[in-house]
Amino acid sequence: MKKYSTSIQISADRERVWSVLVDGLGSNPSAFGIERFEGDLTPNSRIKLWSEVDQNRAFSLKVWEFNAPEKMVWKGGMPFGLFTGTRTFELSSSNGSTTFDMAEVFGGPLSGLIVKSIPDLNPSFEKFAQALKEKAENDE
Repeated sequence: MKKYSTSIQISADRERVWSVLVDGLGSNPSAFGIERFEGDLTPNSRIKLWSEVDQNRAFSLKVWEFNAPEKMVWKGGMPFGLFTGTRTFELSSSNGSTTFDMAEVFGGPLSGLIVKSIPDLNPSFEKFAQALKEKAENDE
């Protein structure tokens, strides 16, 4: 199992951060390191995205969990669970600010082979978190 994650403190309330997260991915995905995004972020919806990390490959995912404004989970992978990717977005609030945590876990019987070809996602995750922070704190 391979995991990438990031965490950032944002000086905005959780509802504001959630709104920027959900609306921003749909309207301005490039700010988050996503080249293209298709679909709606709603419970049980199907989405497709193209990441800066691999611009020529579309990732087809399902919005597995959508618990506004606390948690969203996307899942995708190969048939029969041979390889899976699960990305989790979590927001927790304290004293008017929000902690944003994002993680992606790769698993399944073929994950040992496949993760060797996945580039380091940490820079992409940091860019995503920083863009969310800047937009939530500065855009009105």
